[in-house]
Amino acid sequence: MIHFVLLISRQGKVRLTKWYSPYSQKERSKVLRELSGIVINRAPKLCNFVEWRGLKVVYRRYAGLYFCMCIDHKDNELEVLDIIHHYVEILDRYFGSVCELDLIFNFHKAYYILDEIVIAGELQETSKRTVIRLMSAHDSLVEIAKEQASSIGNIIAQVTK
Repeated sequence: MIHFVLLISRQGKVRLTKWYSPYSQKERSKVLRELSGIVINRAPKLCNFVEWRGLKVVYRRYAGLYFCMCIDHKDNELEVLDIIHHYVEILDRYFGSVCELDLIFNFHKAYYILDEIVIAGELQETSKRTVIRLMSAHDSLVEIAKEQASSIGNIIAQVTK
């Protein structure tokens, strides 16, 4: 089971967090400080697994971001590395060469993609094509809602003149 997912920049800024296990706000802050320090300061030649508080933290660096997932001690680290890579590939396809700014300004879409892949700490969707199709459908629904809101706004403006 995945306990949480973190995206951390090389400067230690947290770009995305998703918690699947209950942690208090104080504990979350402590976890973020500890893990960002551990992961960022590790040498690039070291393995991507860290033993931490009886759990394992699996991370991978893509450009300027560290994608981290905390799992149970008995879970398979290589499978989690594959989940991380799967998530990054979907982000890359959706945004077209994803960068840190895409995740900053479209964080809600990054969360939505993560929610399509992982539910309650377990991998749910392995098809990239399915996730991209769902994102396209979601985007078209958002556009339709914006158009309807705009037309309703125009009608209200005309009536109130």
